Amino acid sequence: MKMQASDVLDPVSLERVRWRCRRGLLELDIVLGRFVRQRYAEMDNAQRVVFDELLDMPDTELWDLITDKKKTVHAHQSVVLEWLKAA
Repeated sequence: MKMQASDVLDPVSLERVRWRCRRGLLELDIVLGRFVRQRYAEMDNAQRVVFDELLDMPDTELWDLITDKKKTVHAHQSVVLEWLKAA
């Protein structure tokens, strides 16, 4: 996938994402932090928007999606969720 100028991640945005990944659920905090370190910088803007949507979810709902207790009803979230599961 070719990166565009709008896909470049500035340090302020990265720090903002790291802050949003700090959660009340320790397991989720660990997975999200690992995910940001491993993959976030390589994501394009569309994938970052999906990740942002996932971060808007309550902790327990997001954790249920990551642990496969629930399945997403939004197909566009599937790829990012698979990456989260791998983190």
